[in-house]
Amino acid sequence: MEHSFQISSSAEVAEDLAQGFGVVIAEGACIAEGCTFGSFVVVEAGAQIAKGCVLGNHVTICADAVLGAGSVISDFAIVGKRPRLSPQSTAGRGGALPGVRLGERCSVGSHTVIMAGTTLGDGVIVGDGAGIRERCSIGDDVVVGRAVTVENDTVIGARSKMQSGAYVTAYVTLEEDVFIAPMVVTTNDNYMGRTEKRFAELKGCIIRRGARIGGGAHILPGIEIGEEAFVATGSVITRDIEPRMLVMGVPAKPVRPIPDDELLENQ
Repeated sequence: MEHSFQISSSAEVAEDLAQGFGVVIAEGACIAEGCTFGSFVVVEAGAQIAKGCVLGNHVTICADAVLGAGSVISDFAIVGKRPRLSPQSTAGRGGALPGVRLGERCSVGSHTVIMAGTTLGDGVIVGDGAGIRERCSIGDDVVVGRAVTVENDTVIGARSKMQSGAYVTAYVTLEEDVFIAPMVVTTNDNYMGRTEKRFAELKGCIIRRGARIGGGAHILPGIEIGEEAFVATGSVITRDIEPRMLVMGVPAKPVRPIPDDELLENQ
């Protein structure tokens, strides 16, 4: 079967592009050398794809997105989608969002959606079926696991890991080397959508460098979890946690300090 493609006359496409059937490249897009596209790939206007990127089948790279060299985007992923918000949403900040930015050697899983205005550092891995909302900043070598949701305006430090099914709500800060186990839930609204007071008090948690959150833990709005703290599986965090402290229970209470041999500095 012959290749079928549509490439705008204003797009810049390297001659060695390897592509499947039904590829569409819009005006102003730039495709560097050494790239490989599967079938039914759409690259929208102004997108820039650096050398050596691999796009699977049915991938959409949205307008003004930038993909760093050597990045791999798996089947059915959408990179740089623009949000459509309800009138009641607290996520809107007005103004046009810039295109998404992916660093070098990023890997984006199948059926994953990454929204416009978000930046990924180098070497970020995003698992299948994950969702990352707009205006997030994700550091180098972060792992966002399968079916993880990262809501808008979240900051995630380098080398942090979020395992399958974790929910990171809007306005959360995870510092470097944080570990989030499967099915952890963070929250940011004590009023759950009721009263005008919530707009002034909407606040996600802050999880400091090296802290570890066990599977199924729930963290209430505005909580600060200290550096290298350890939250046991199934705990409910209702108050701030001191650095280097193990807590557990519902509500979670301090149990003992973290042993020295578990601290990052001794690894």
